[in-house]
Amino acid sequence: MKVYKFGGASVKDADGVRNVAHILRTESVKDAMIVVSAMGKMTNAMEGILDSYLRRDVDLAYRINQVNWYHLDIISALFPKGHDIFMDLDLIMGQLSGFLSTNRRKKYDFVYDQVVGFGELLSTKIIATYLEFEGITCTWLDVRDYVKTSSHYREAKVDWHKTNQRIARIEKRGIYITQGFLGCDTKGKTTTLGREGSDYSAAIFAYCMGTSELTIWKDVDGVLNADPRHFEKAVLLNKISYNESLEMAFYGASVIHPKTIKPLENKGIRLRVRSFVNLENPGTLISNEAILEPEVPCFILKQEQIFLSISAKDFSFMVEHNLSDIFKTFHQYKLKVNLIQNSALSFSVCIEDKYQNFDQFLNDISRDFRVSFNKDIKLYTIRHANAEAVSFVESKGRVLLKQMTDEVVQI
Repeated sequence: MKVYKFGGASVKDADGVRNVAHILRTESVKDAMIVVSAMGKMTNAMEGILDSYLRRDVDLAYRINQVNWYHLDIISALFPKGHDIFMDLDLIMGQLSGFLSTNRRKKYDFVYDQVVGFGELLSTKIIATYLEFEGITCTWLDVRDYVKTSSHYREAKVDWHKTNQRIARIEKRGIYITQGFLGCDTKGKTTTLGREGSDYSAAIFAYCMGTSELTIWKDVDGVLNADPRHFEKAVLLNKISYNESLEMAFYGASVIHPKTIKPLENKGIRLRVRSFVNLENPGTLISNEAILEPEVPCFILKQEQIFLSISAKDFSFMVEHNLSDIFKTFHQYKLKVNLIQNSALSFSVCIEDKYQNFDQFLNDISRDFRVSFNKDIKLYTIRHANAEAVSFVESKGRVLLKQMTDEVVQI
């Protein structure tokens, strides 16, 4: 039994849907669980609906219609007029409108999970129907019947015992289409699994079904040693270990989220990252046995960082009680720390301000500490660095701080 995961970029339009059928035929897939994300940028569009709904904006109806038109364009390119899929689209969009008109709960996280998940319901219904239309027999599954979670909306925790029991009932024959990102709590309410939720969903099915390999289909040839948008001549990594992928993710590489890796590692399930465009390329294999191949430096870039230097106003040493207060304040304002360095009189740190709280943080921390900072800083992390790689990064600007260990250089 294979497990395939297709992300939003792979099914963003009618050609993407056709390509799913092409991949299944080319790969001679007979028995598979196919986990699919919302199409294109539909999760963002659903978030726009949610924002309009909670603010009671007059553009709510327009936002809903935009989502409807987007999917209508896709199915119009795939199916003849009068096909049942047009009614299915109306039914699902009607369910969304019905929830928005009857819901009385206003907690953002709860409403988010009930609204955003319609993107996955739409994508999987269209893809399952198209495969049948093309003569590929498949079964559409509602993932909420199988992945059972806590009620921690937007970051639901998987109940592995119940989930394993449910998924174990699925016959390991035939092709199934189901949604990524979603689950269901004990109250029967939709939950979402947080960041990279669809990859995680695929790992859950791979774990519970006991498959030997999970394939994630992307718009790149596999895992690269650098982001090609920022580094020329990025190199495809043929093999990397679970630990290597976790380390790269920790430093900010868009590889695979750690929560996806863990269930695979626990059962020794291989993860292959492949291109849905270049099917001849075998992609990147991530496994327990794999070593880094080829052995090249790996570059990770985090932009829009803030570099802080913090010191005590009385010029006393920066010791444990100072650092404890500073880190509590970081946590309070949701500032993510990506690099730290301590000296006798100052504490240097590189942070990112995802929630736009830095100005409040600065006002607060400045009461007790002397603070200087630089904004719009780039943080480079090099794994398996050599002198040439370090020199290359240093040539890109003025170095404010450099840290080196045997495995990692951060600049």
